[in-house]
Amino acid sequence: METGLKGRVAIVAASSQGIGLSTAEAFATEGCRVAMCARNGQKLEAAAEKIRKQSRVDVFTQAFDVTETRAVHDFVEAVIQKFGSVDVCVTNAGGPPAKGFLAASTEEWRKAVDANFLSTVYFAREVIPHMQRQRWGRIITLTSISTKQPVPDLVLSNAVRAAVVGLVKSLSNEFGKDGITVNNVGPGYTATDRLKELARVRSAAQGKSEDEIFAAWANDAALKRVAEPREVADAIVWLASDRASYITGQTILVDGGAYKGL
Repeated sequence: METGLKGRVAIVAASSQGIGLSTAEAFATEGCRVAMCARNGQKLEAAAEKIRKQSRVDVFTQAFDVTETRAVHDFVEAVIQKFGSVDVCVTNAGGPPAKGFLAASTEEWRKAVDANFLSTVYFAREVIPHMQRQRWGRIITLTSISTKQPVPDLVLSNAVRAAVVGLVKSLSNEFGKDGITVNNVGPGYTATDRLKELARVRSAAQGKSEDEIFAAWANDAALKRVAEPREVADAIVWLASDRASYITGQTILVDGGAYKGL
């Protein structure tokens, strides 16, 4: 399927591992020039080198914390300087810790807002003017099934990621006239280090083995398995492509049928 992405410039945040890395790989496979960022510079560069060898595309990396507005600004400016444009921006950040409401501290709430909401604000604020000038752009946020169906023990994620959906809808309405689409992808249970962390928390709390926890998650999905990161990445690439040119302001769940609503 022709995606129209060859030669485009795609920013993928938090892309040294997990869904972010799979997304960067998927864009590179489509022939995009890719800009990757994460906090761990060594791990980030190793991931980028793997992509360069696999796809023979130009990959730019910069290590920084996406909660720092100045760092996001400098990164986007560096991407523009290197590649001349930015066409796609995938916002992403590691999820907040698994906590119940009374166990979550005020500082943990602040960190969750910074990482999982304000980082999206920072990226959008930087890339939108460039996308407006070229009359084309794709912003895709990466959140969770929790935006539709709250997940037990993830009160921080349940609350903060819902705010991202409100932002997505607002941006799609404001900047659609400029040829910019803004959408959200909400993964269900996906085989990442983040899911292993949640399995450890639930294992300790419920007195079950981690294998039993994973089996329960798999059983909760209509497809009876957890997702692979590449399956989420494929949905992101599709939303960025010309094939999804009339889709904006939407949340697309990649959850194997785990969401029980209509």
